[in-house]
Amino acid sequence: MKSHSSHDSTTANPAAECLPYGFWPSSWSAEAAAAASQDYAELRAGQGGLFWNEYDPAHGRCTLWFWRAGSTRCLTPVDFSVRSRVYEYGGGAFCLTEQGLAFVNEADQQIYLQALGEDVASQPVVLSRQPACRYGDLQHDRYTNAIVALEESHQAGGVVHRLVSTAIANGERRVLVEGADFYSSPVLSPDGGRLAWIEWDRPEQPWTSTRLCLAERMPDGHWGNRQCLAGAAGGESLQQPRFAADGRLFCLGDRQGYWQPWVEAGGQLVTPSSHAQTTDFDCAPAPWQLGTSSYLPLADGGLLLTHMLSGYGLLFEHAADGRQRQLATSFSRCRQLAADATYVFCIAGSPERTPAVLAIERASGAVQILAGGVAPLAATQLSRPQALQFATGHGEVAHAFFYLPANANCRGEAESLPPLVVFVHGGPTSASYPVFDPRIQFWTQRGFAVVDVNYRGSSGFGRAYRQRLHQQWGVVDVEDACQAARALVERGVVDPQRLFVRGSSAGGFTALSALAATDLFRGGASLYGVSDPLALRRVTHKFEGDYLDWLIGDPQQVPERFLERAPLHNAGRIAAPVIFLQGGQDAVVLPEQTESMLAALSSRGIQVEYRLYPEERHGLRQARNLADALEREWRFYQQLL
Repeated sequence: MKSHSSHDSTTANPAAECLPYGFWPSSWSAEAAAAASQDYAELRAGQGGLFWNEYDPAHGRCTLWFWRAGSTRCLTPVDFSVRSRVYEYGGGAFCLTEQGLAFVNEADQQIYLQALGEDVASQPVVLSRQPACRYGDLQHDRYTNAIVALEESHQAGGVVHRLVSTAIANGERRVLVEGADFYSSPVLSPDGGRLAWIEWDRPEQPWTSTRLCLAERMPDGHWGNRQCLAGAAGGESLQQPRFAADGRLFCLGDRQGYWQPWVEAGGQLVTPSSHAQTTDFDCAPAPWQLGTSSYLPLADGGLLLTHMLSGYGLLFEHAADGRQRQLATSFSRCRQLAADATYVFCIAGSPERTPAVLAIERASGAVQILAGGVAPLAATQLSRPQALQFATGHGEVAHAFFYLPANANCRGEAESLPPLVVFVHGGPTSASYPVFDPRIQFWTQRGFAVVDVNYRGSSGFGRAYRQRLHQQWGVVDVEDACQAARALVERGVVDPQRLFVRGSSAGGFTALSALAATDLFRGGASLYGVSDPLALRRVTHKFEGDYLDWLIGDPQQVPERFLERAPLHNAGRIAAPVIFLQGGQDAVVLPEQTESMLAALSSRGIQVEYRLYPEERHGLRQARNLADALEREWRFYQQLL
């Protein structure tokens, strides 16, 4: 990446007003940025069209939509929201049946059935009646006319996960598979005779070690002859099993270092002929949510899959004869794939547009935007991502995307450099992508530079890179966040005296840890961030119950490590001002975490600010709260410039 002076990003408009970086006025308000946070999930092709789940921050709900023959309509009544909370992160919240849509209602987490007419959708009726249970990863079993789903049962003795079926006719519930600690991705073969799924046991996470399992439907309707096809020896992460039209079972596995497709042959997984594994790239992100679809076996023997390269998620079709062609070439991240005889469908992002639902004509490759995909900012107002690689600890390299300030109406003062905001993603086993982020554009419009860091431990760069977080959380991620800022300082593109670091959830932990580890930053922000990992370990939910041991270590064996890594324990080393933003109903990072950190800093006279959003859970979802948080953070940093 070449160096830029303040002149580089400000000369497009000679009439631009000369103002200090960080204080540029912009019509791209916090409210506009919040409204542009609309997103999509879970595409399902059927009934001659496409169904999808749409999240709109304006009302904080998730609603199902249907497109066919040029018309699009919302199907979800106003008193429903389609969202699963299995594993707290949800996913797989609806499926298609011969009677209509089956979906999970957010309020009670039960399965509902909604009949569909040509022009109207009926009022949903409840199928499951298990108030102590949540459901996700819904699949229709057309041979028994039932909904196969992952069930999360909250019992007095703890949380139990099973695969169950719920009959559409009468709501009768049957347990299909149980015994493992966790399940995901149940999928039926085209003839209904086989059931495949992913399972894993504590202390593993779905991105460290899982098993691909199979069972056969017995004459009495139960599932027997259970076998583990892959992963029994451990050390391999498998995800997204899929049956092809001819009955072959595919699955993504990282046994060769990257999540790539494998196919069942002779009782084991082998490389499919349509995909020679000669290139090092992941085909999927870390499976935090259920219902992810990063590849598809096609009816002609080919494969549709994403190539995650240097942080980009590109869409390719691999023909059965080995030929490849890229689809949707103007988009930088494609996800959630679906297909029918005419179209390939995906959710796509680009640096210029909000997320879009695409229909790609298979014969010609022509792209049609079905929903979203608007360009909220003119090209002259847009900051585009620049891929950045930088040296970090142990002679390794880490990754990021860098954004220069961009506002056609303003330019920085002569001989000055912009302040920098370091974005640290959550997870921490997650990733950032080079797509339009309304929050990043909010900062760049106001004269800030932004670096969005994919520290070691992020997904999308292979298993070895992902595994660098093993017992190193609070070390390698912190080092990389700091090194990203230092690299940009060394290149002369940002002001070394005005660096800020911010993150949400696990990213908040890294931001706070960076503030404790160095005096590099002028200030920071923690959005529902972890400040006391040991306290979090005592109260966190089952899905992440052993995650902290993997990230830091067993507290029975290395108790000092939890203290060394805890921002709360290191609060005495933080001298920079911090703003804290927190959801009142957060079940992942409890408000007490944030309030303890706030008290520790306040008692030392450190400048702090705190805002609690009583109705929010883990992550802000309502537009007014998203806007308020963004505006508060900016005003807080302005005080420090």
